[in-house]
Amino acid sequence: MRTTAEAARRFLLARHLLTPARSVPGGRDGVLEVLRRFGSIQFDPIAVAGRNHDLVLHARVADYDPAWCDQLYERREIFEATNKALSFIPAGEFPWFRLGFGRKGPRFHARILAENAEVAERVLGRIRAEGPLSTLDFEVEHGAAKDWFGMPENVVRAVLEAYTVSGEIGLARREGNRRYYDVVERLLPAELLAREVPVREQLRHRMLSRYRAHGLLGAAGAGGTFDRIAPPRSTPERVGRDTLREELVESGALVSVEVEGLRGRRFVLGEESALLQAPPEPVASVAFIAPFDALLWDTALLSNLFDFHYVWEGFFKPEKRRWGYYVLPICFGDRFVGRIEPRIDRDRARVQVLDLWWEDGFAPRRADGFVDAMRDALRAYLRFAGADRLEWAPHLAAEERLFNLCP
Repeated sequence: MRTTAEAARRFLLARHLLTPARSVPGGRDGVLEVLRRFGSIQFDPIAVAGRNHDLVLHARVADYDPAWCDQLYERREIFEATNKALSFIPAGEFPWFRLGFGRKGPRFHARILAENAEVAERVLGRIRAEGPLSTLDFEVEHGAAKDWFGMPENVVRAVLEAYTVSGEIGLARREGNRRYYDVVERLLPAELLAREVPVREQLRHRMLSRYRAHGLLGAAGAGGTFDRIAPPRSTPERVGRDTLREELVESGALVSVEVEGLRGRRFVLGEESALLQAPPEPVASVAFIAPFDALLWDTALLSNLFDFHYVWEGFFKPEKRRWGYYVLPICFGDRFVGRIEPRIDRDRARVQVLDLWWEDGFAPRRADGFVDAMRDALRAYLRFAGADRLEWAPHLAAEERLFNLCP
């Protein structure tokens, strides 16, 4: 299958539910619709502009309220699993995610349980007896700090993570970023827990889930897309991801695509091939894109297809940042036209715009429909943030006048 670069751009934004933005009907059902489309949404606890999963959903679901995800937890309709990174996944997919990987792989987590067997036994015993508990409930069991990615992490946190990887426990609820864990048999229906899916089918499902999340990935993925699923090539001991992908192509779950101007094969879901052949025209709609939105995974594709050079600078030292700590790309129509750096001040019910950058050659005043679309996006962001006013940095006085939200 062949397609033009223009069709590929429009396809990606349409299948990402961004033409127009915030077009999925609101409520818990809207959240589930997005989750089922993408297979999973990455969670990240940084909340200066809204947590990643909330920003992903805000860009697509009308009047998105972060409480909807909390309610889905309570109803046991979503759960957490490591899928490229810690992600939210529809509960119905649990049987395909029994193979836990965690942040450092199953062997590492198995070793944590073995080396801290006494603490692990007490932690699991208390959860079974008392119900959902967080790390703060385990003062006696904390023990010495362990090194975790260069940061100290106490033994209880390591044990809880390991038990989630092994499938013994899962997330019962969140209070802010604090997680409460319970044994998995109290979290999911018995019929889901009883269903056994062959390992190869689980791995194939994981591969497909990454293609579902992005929509137009190449064979090698991007940015660790296929980490911890399988090695590239099969060995006598393990199936490789090249084999898994070809099995998905043979079954029709994936379709191979050549995009003009791009090297190598790309893959789309079989059910979305018609959309690629006839993507809709772009509309005058603005969305602020989360830093870990799957749409941004393949930065080389963004550069080649959209002429947009993206890197998340949160891990950079301040003096090394070109843009800022937590910056959201601005999508308009079928293009990325700029970046915005908002901050949510919940105590004062306000949103601060610390900075705003436009792509070279983009003039907001001259882009048909952009000013009104940007105002709509800012109003939607204020509602999302629970804020009643927008405050602009002093050097953005011209933008403040241009995007004035007053009637």
